[in-house]
Amino acid sequence: MADVKQRETWSSKLDFLLALMGFSIGLGNIWRFPYLCFKNGGGCFLIPYLICLIVAGVPVLVLEIGMGQFTSQGGITAWKMCPLFQVNNTVRNVTLFANSTLNGTVSNVSTPAAGDRVLASEEYWEYRVLRISSGLDQQGALRWDLALCLLLAWVICYLCVCKGVKSSGKVVYFTATAPYVLLTALLVRGVTLPGAAEGIKFYLTPNWSKLNNGQVWIDAGTQVFFSYSIGMGTMAALGSYNKFYNNFYRDAIFFTLFNSGTSFYGGFLIFSVLGFMAQNQGVEVDKVAKSGPGLAFIVYPEAVAQMPLAPLWSVLFFIMLFLLGLDSEFVGIEGFVTAIVDLFPQCLRRGYRKEIFTALVCFVWYLIGLCMVTEGGMYVFQLFDSYSGSGSVLLLVVICETLAVGWLYGRRRFYSDMERMLGFRINPWIGWCWCFFAPMFCAFIFIFNLATYSPLKYGSYVFPGWGMAIGWLLTVSSLLLIPVVMIYKLMNTTGTILEVNKGEIEFAKRINQVPWDTLSLLK
Repeated sequence: MADVKQRETWSSKLDFLLALMGFSIGLGNIWRFPYLCFKNGGGCFLIPYLICLIVAGVPVLVLEIGMGQFTSQGGITAWKMCPLFQVNNTVRNVTLFANSTLNGTVSNVSTPAAGDRVLASEEYWEYRVLRISSGLDQQGALRWDLALCLLLAWVICYLCVCKGVKSSGKVVYFTATAPYVLLTALLVRGVTLPGAAEGIKFYLTPNWSKLNNGQVWIDAGTQVFFSYSIGMGTMAALGSYNKFYNNFYRDAIFFTLFNSGTSFYGGFLIFSVLGFMAQNQGVEVDKVAKSGPGLAFIVYPEAVAQMPLAPLWSVLFFIMLFLLGLDSEFVGIEGFVTAIVDLFPQCLRRGYRKEIFTALVCFVWYLIGLCMVTEGGMYVFQLFDSYSGSGSVLLLVVICETLAVGWLYGRRRFYSDMERMLGFRINPWIGWCWCFFAPMFCAFIFIFNLATYSPLKYGSYVFPGWGMAIGWLLTVSSLLLIPVVMIYKLMNTTGTILEVNKGEIEFAKRINQVPWDTLSLLK
C-alpha cells in the first residue's frame, strides 16, 4: 500500500492571499453590495456595514484563519481544540455547495407584473434560458443545454483542484486578478456613458432616515458574512496550508481591504450603467435597478446592447463573471475536500485516493445540480438558496464558533497560541468580540429575521406548504449535527463540559513546528 502523503503548504505567501480573494470576492461583490446600498439609503449603508465588519466580520475571519494555521487542519478536525463543536463549521457544506452549483447558471430574477415594460434580456432569460414552469410541482423536462454547461463548469473546477493547493494556488494567480483588469476596463467605459454621473450620484447620496430600519442592519450583517465566507469552514482550510509562523493577521487585514474595496468599486460600474439606462429610457434610476443577480444577468446585458462595440463589452463582462464564480467554486471545493481528507488521512492521502475522492465529490454535486436545470429548477434553486444557504443558518454557526473559542477553549489561551505564530499579541478588541459583541450582534440579526419571517415567494408565485417543509428540512439538516455531536461526546466521556474539551485537545504535528506539549496548554 502506498505511503500516506505529507500534508501540503502554500508555495508562497501570495498564493494564500490570492486564494482568499478568489474564494470570497465574487458575484456578490459586483451586484449584491451595490444593490443593498441602493436599497438601504445609498452611502449611509456603509455605516451598519462597517460596524458589522468591525464587530463580527474581521474578528471571526481572524479566528478561523488562525485556528486553521495553528492546528494545520481543515474545517472539521481543527475543532479538536474544542471537540464539542467539532462539526460546527463544515456540517453545512454539503447542502451549501449543492446550492452553489448553479450560481453561475441560474439566478434570482423578478417576474414582471402585468403591464410592466419587459426588457428584451429579461424576456430571453425567462422564456429562452429558463423556460420556467408554473410551480414547484411542475418540474418538467431537463434542460440539456444548461446541464451540459453545468457539467463543463464542474470539469473545469475539478481540473483546478485535482492536484491540491500546488495547482489551485497557481490557478488563482489568473482567476483572482484578471477580473480586476476587466472590471477596470468596464468601469472606464461605464463612467464615460451619458447619464453615468446621475447613476453614481444615486449610489452615493445617503438617506439617513434608513438607519432607523432594522432591515438595513440585517442586510449589512448578511452581506459581510457571505462576502467574507465566514462560518463555512473554508477559511480554516485555506489557513491550514500556511506555514506555522506566517503572519496571517496581516494577511487578514489586507484581504479585508481588498474585499470591501472591491464591493465599493464594483458599485461605480453598476450604477454608472444604471444611470445610462435611466437616461435612455427617460426614467429615474430606481426604476431600472433590480434586486440580486438581475443586475448582472438582465440589466447589464440590456445596457451593453445599447453601447458602441456591444459584443466586446458583453464578452468582457461575462468573462469577468465566469472568473469570479469559478475561483469561488473551486476554492470552496478545496476547503470541503481538505476537511474530509484531514478527517481520514490514513485512507485518503494514499496514492491517488484524494484525486479520486475529489472527482467523486464533484460528480455527486453535479448530480444534485441537475434538479435545478429542469423547467421547474428555479423553484428548487430558491429553496436551496433561501434555506440551505440562508443567512439564519450562517448566523447560528458563527454564534457557536465564537462562543466555543471565546469561552470553552478560552480567549486568553487562543491569544497565546496566536502569539506563538505571530511573535506579537494582537489587539484585545478581537477577543472581546469573540466573547461578547459578535455573538450578541448575530443573535440580534437572527431574532429579527425570525420576527419578520414570511413565506417564500418567487415573483407572484407563493411556495406551497410541502415545499416550505422541504426548505425547513434543509435548514435543520445543516444544524442538527452540532447538538447531536455534543450529546454523543458528553454521553461517552466522563467529566464536566470543560473537562471533556480539555481532555480531548490535540494538535497535528507539523514539519516546521516542534510538537507542542498539549498538557502545557491546559494549565
